[in-house]
Amino acid sequence: MSQNYTPEFKKKIVRLHEEEGRTFKSITAEYGVSKAAISAWCKQFREECQTSPESIADYDNMKELLKLKREIEELRKENPFLKKSGGVLRKGNRLEAYRFIDEHHEEFGVRWLLRRLEICPNAYYNCRKRRKADYYTQKSEVLSQIEDICHSHNGVDGYRSMTVYLAHRGYDYSPTTIHKYMNAELGLRSIVRPKKPDYAHTKPHKAFENKIKQDFTADTVNQKWRTDFTYLFLDNHEVRYNCTIIDLHDRSVVASITDRHITSVLAIRTLQKALDSQPAIKGELILHSDQGSQYTSKVFVEFCESVHVTQSMSKAGHPYDNAPMERYFNTLKNECANLYEFQTEEALYQTVEEFAYATYNHVRPHSFNGYRTPYQARIAS
Repeated sequence: MSQNYTPEFKKKIVRLHEEEGRTFKSITAEYGVSKAAISAWCKQFREECQTSPESIADYDNMKELLKLKREIEELRKENPFLKKSGGVLRKGNRLEAYRFIDEHHEEFGVRWLLRRLEICPNAYYNCRKRRKADYYTQKSEVLSQIEDICHSHNGVDGYRSMTVYLAHRGYDYSPTTIHKYMNAELGLRSIVRPKKPDYAHTKPHKAFENKIKQDFTADTVNQKWRTDFTYLFLDNHEVRYNCTIIDLHDRSVVASITDRHITSVLAIRTLQKALDSQPAIKGELILHSDQGSQYTSKVFVEFCESVHVTQSMSKAGHPYDNAPMERYFNTLKNECANLYEFQTEEALYQTVEEFAYATYNHVRPHSFNGYRTPYQARIAS
């Protein structure tokens, strides 16, 4: 039922809001007047101020009194606040500030304390209501996964690789977030690969035509192979040599053999092993190498001709023609060989083969394949 209110009562209500700063909610609770009615009376009073000098003066007095009242209230709270909150201000601890607000909000008011301590209201209420509990639980779980992956991979993974491994486990995070978690939260650093020395340009010994010309892609498997040698060490500093062949279609290791001597025989054995593992080779197969004596020797050239393999060679002293192999050997050493001290050559041979055929081909994601493993990319084709 509607009620008729006297002008004096309406003015009193307006004065409570404009002069004393009372909220609509508190006035409604005390006088039983609807918020819509209070809002309409305040609007009507402001409209009168546009035409009535007396109303304008009255309105200005209300605002001035409200301003003075708030300043006095501010001063009244400031002194006891400084006495009680000195420790909180010195520590600068956000959780301590939240506890202080919980203990003294009736004396000072929550909003006043939030303004004085320069705390966003959402941050305070989120903490009280534990809205971020799920976030911290998830974060703790991800940090645990990062540590598990890092230790199982001997600490070789950087934040980009870690992002891919986490995605495989169902945790979809940006590389920037994983970088922050690894460096700032866990203090984990990947193994830094040393820079390669400059290459000295030399005269070619014997060269085949360069059929690759730095086109390190292949439309199908067993179309372009890349091969090279690298050296590995035993614990007693004896040198062993590894010959590897990779398929440029998916960067998979097709064959890998480690032996005592870097000879044409080792190159032939590796090529034969690669051919035996790929019985369904169709069309021209290009084997690209550098101009090392093992690949330019008569015995190796004749073997390639006998198995219908077309040789291709880089220019002497041009390492960019050999980028995929250099990248694989860099990975082999930094993520496998350099992490262990091999007492026997058998242990070295077995570890290198397990890394090539198992870890590199089936576990380790490769950026060239869109962060799929070489095996995944191979079967997808």
